[in-house]
Amino acid sequence: MKRETINPRSLFESTKYGFSQIVISNPGKLVFISGQVAWDEDLNIVGANDLATQTQKSIDNIEIAIKAAGGTLENIVMLRIYKVNYQKEDGLIISKILKQNFGILNPPASTWVSVEGLANEGFMIEIEAQAVI
Repeated sequence: MKRETINPRSLFESTKYGFSQIVISNPGKLVFISGQVAWDEDLNIVGANDLATQTQKSIDNIEIAIKAAGGTLENIVMLRIYKVNYQKEDGLIISKILKQNFGILNPPASTWVSVEGLANEGFMIEIEAQAVI
C-alpha cells in the first residue's frame, strides 16, 4: 500500500527538508515503532558524536522494525524526531539523511523536537515511527 502526500502551496515547502506536510493512507495494519537510536544489537553506540551516522543508524533500526512487521520504509507515514540540543546546522544533516532514505517526492510527515537529553548521554537523536501496512 502506498501513501499519498499533500503539500499545499499555502504551507511552507517541507519536502526540501525531507518530510511532507500531510500523509494519507488507506486502512491497513497500524504499526507503531518505538523510538530508535544509534544502538546496534549489542548495545554499542554507532557513530559516537556523529549526528549523520547516528541518524542513519536510527533509520536503519526503523527499517529493521518495519520489515519485522511485514512492511518497508514506504509504509512509514509519520516520524517523530528528538534531537538533543537542536541547532540550525543539525537540520541540514537530518534533512539530508531523511531525503536519502525516503526520497523527496513523497516522504512521511514528521515532527522535530529539541530535547535536553535522551536515555543515554551518548545518543544525539531518537526517531520513532508510525506506519500503515
